Amino acid sequence: MDPAVALIRTTLNAASLAAPGLAGRAAFELYRHPLRRGRVRTRERAVHDRAATRTLRHRGERVVVQRWGDGDRPVLLMHGWQSRASRFADFVPRLRALGLTAVGYDAPGHGDSGGRTATVLDHRDIALRLQEEYGPFEAVIAHSLGVNAAFLALREGLRAGRLAAVAGVGEVSWLPAGFCAALGLNATVERELRRRVEGGAMFPGIADVRAHFDATRDPGAIALPILVAHDEDDDVVPFDQARLLRAAYGERLELLATRGLGHRRILTEPTVIDNVIGFLSAGAGAGSALGSGAGSAVGSA
Repeated sequence: MDPAVALIRTTLNAASLAAPGLAGRAAFELYRHPLRRGRVRTRERAVHDRAATRTLRHRGERVVVQRWGDGDRPVLLMHGWQSRASRFADFVPRLRALGLTAVGYDAPGHGDSGGRTATVLDHRDIALRLQEEYGPFEAVIAHSLGVNAAFLALREGLRAGRLAAVAGVGEVSWLPAGFCAALGLNATVERELRRRVEGGAMFPGIADVRAHFDATRDPGAIALPILVAHDEDDDVVPFDQARLLRAAYGERLELLATRGLGHRRILTEPTVIDNVIGFLSAGAGAGSALGSGAGSAVGSA
């Protein structure tokens, strides 16, 4: 176990016995701020270094934006918590081969951007800001918490032809439980954390956080085709989150279930990338899905 995680677990669980409010407040601060910044991995470096990079200002913070291509036929890349745009590196050459421009960003508190934290509202606002520059997106590819942010942005003005959602969060109400489970925090800490997240401390002015942010809310407002790829063995975001999305969006959502890839390796699995690219190609009239699976690793549900 990571020594830092072990220390957090021991300290907050012990504090919750005598001072649950204090433990909840400490958990809330950890919940709001990434424990670490994702670095560019060796396999991502070549693609990362080829990007045309610039910065924009968002809420006073410097946000790094990467673009691969001339801006024609843009596809927006939305990363997850403690992640960065370079995690989509394996998608970039395939998107470029289709004549698409990949546009990504490092959210505040992530990657090479400034600041200490970002919520789904920041992701939404940055996505809408990039839309002003690039126009409607041919598609959005999102991962993890970026999936929840993508659904929010699409309900609130982002225009795109298709959405590929990988290992995504459907219900924001799951997030405090998932956070506490990952750190081994007890039920008292979770209760106090949830009270702050859902009670206005994180999103002032939003009375019902679940009604506002759940990706399953008002599915009729998002009419585009959706591909959800999720691993049944995901140890970060449970596969049940994919089932909730499928139940909400019905037949216009294609669910691609994988096994043995977990939460992160699914972004680099060639068969998953083939299916995502094929899904985007079908929307562009360039052909049908590329590949139907790799043995027992991938299947449709």
